[in-house]
Amino acid sequence: MQVGESPLWHPDQQTLYWVDIDGFAVHSLHPASGRHHKWPMASEPSALAIGSNGGLIVALRAGIMHLNTDSGELTAIAAAPYDTATTRFNDGKTDAAGRFWVGTIYEPRDKPAADMYVLDKGELRLAWPTHVVNSNGLAFSPDNTVLYHADTAGHKVTRYAFDAAAGAISAPQVLHQFSSDKSAPDYGGRPDGAAVDADGNYWVALFEGGRIVKLSPSGALLEEIALPARCPTMVTFGGDDLTTLYITTAGKRPAEELARLPLSGKVLQVKANVAGRPAAIYQES
Repeated sequence: MQVGESPLWHPDQQTLYWVDIDGFAVHSLHPASGRHHKWPMASEPSALAIGSNGGLIVALRAGIMHLNTDSGELTAIAAAPYDTATTRFNDGKTDAAGRFWVGTIYEPRDKPAADMYVLDKGELRLAWPTHVVNSNGLAFSPDNTVLYHADTAGHKVTRYAFDAAAGAISAPQVLHQFSSDKSAPDYGGRPDGAAVDADGNYWVALFEGGRIVKLSPSGALLEEIALPARCPTMVTFGGDDLTTLYITTAGKRPAEELARLPLSGKVLQVKANVAGRPAAIYQES
């Protein structure tokens, strides 16, 4: 992939889905058989959800669509609520109530103009202005009382109190502030996509850091996994027992980096020491 993103494990199908943003495609892999499929998209896909009526919900620059994974047919759900010349959808996740949350990225990067939207039974609304350039790292705690969100450009992960019934956030607290000094010898990258395990720990990909880190619900660094790619983008738990950590990575990188790290742009996997949780299903009606 040029920019692999949004890995999503479908437990009923035992299939991994993901996107290539700059490659304008949605992919699937059935690991047991090795079957791979690719669906070309007309604009950049960025986030996925499992639809309650089958198929996938796909957030693209042009808006949110339903993808029939049998026929390949795309059906519009909601048009993009922003200027597509400067903005596109980015990271997203479904909550336990069946709402699909998707943040944006403001591509000029000269002001914090990204927003968070939520798709609820086909209706798209603004959830809150995130006041960041690149909305990322969305995840929910197992008890649905915490929403996690990453400010990639700000190198920061924030936790919010989450009212699952109302779909509302409050009481922001910094979970973890990563170093933003790229010239420092210990620079470890900036937070990108994430997932929460069954114990409530937050696993986040560190773009340009070549690693995945596991943070406790209070923000303590519990574990680090070094990767053979400098730019991991997101993680998800999969496999029949949800202990396989699938990691998407970016391959649109300098030639020197690709020569040194040839697995860049591939989907990686590693066995985790804890299980994840099944993906929530977007409720279409």
